[in-house]
Amino acid sequence: MQHFANWTNLSETTFLLPPENSLADYRVRIFTGTEEFPFAGHPTLGSAHAWLQAGGVPQSDGYLVQECAAGLVRIKRDGGRLAFAAPPLTRSGPVDAAVRRQLADALRLPASGILDASWLVNGPEWIGVLLESAAQVLALEPDRAAMGDLKIGVIGPHEPGAGADFEVRTFLPGDAMAEDPVTGSFNAGAAQWLIGSGRAPEEYVASQGTVLGRSGRIHVSAEGGDIWVGGDSTTCIRGSVLL
Repeated sequence: MQHFANWTNLSETTFLLPPENSLADYRVRIFTGTEEFPFAGHPTLGSAHAWLQAGGVPQSDGYLVQECAAGLVRIKRDGGRLAFAAPPLTRSGPVDAAVRRQLADALRLPASGILDASWLVNGPEWIGVLLESAAQVLALEPDRAAMGDLKIGVIGPHEPGAGADFEVRTFLPGDAMAEDPVTGSFNAGAAQWLIGSGRAPEEYVASQGTVLGRSGRIHVSAEGGDIWVGGDSTTCIRGSVLL
């Protein structure tokens, strides 16, 4: 699986398997070109889209259940859009002073420019950084060397009427993919963090990928005890391979 994921040269490659948990509709394993992830947002929605398109029938009428290394993840159909219930954070809370200084250096910001920073680990080990505005997020030119091994997600609010409520950028260590155009796992963690602390409304739209020439839109809503993270899925590659 890892060799094939490396060969595809895609951001992530998933493999759908029979579930081991009777509550799940299918099981998924998620690979980048170099490692396996316990959970990621894009592969979750894309895998659900592919499973349904291949004729999969969920056990429940309202949603389907994906089994992955991070546990069971519920996915609902909202019209033509799919959304996943954000998995629990396995690590959260403020970063220490040393990491906060490293974040400021990596983002080329004064320490006072970071309103808050928190661990948001739900598989990938994200650190969330809150800035005062979307304009500041868009202006960032990170220092790659100063990042070290940190996975950094940055979010800031847009002005009213901008077409999105927040701007998001995520920066990854290494050279394979320095900035992700849209990141479901980070947006899930950021929603839990910001909605939980009262700094984001219970329903909002985040924009991501702007600097990369993409127009990603992440639809977030809090319903009951769940945070739902949704986006549109489209089939772009279809074919067969012999492994």
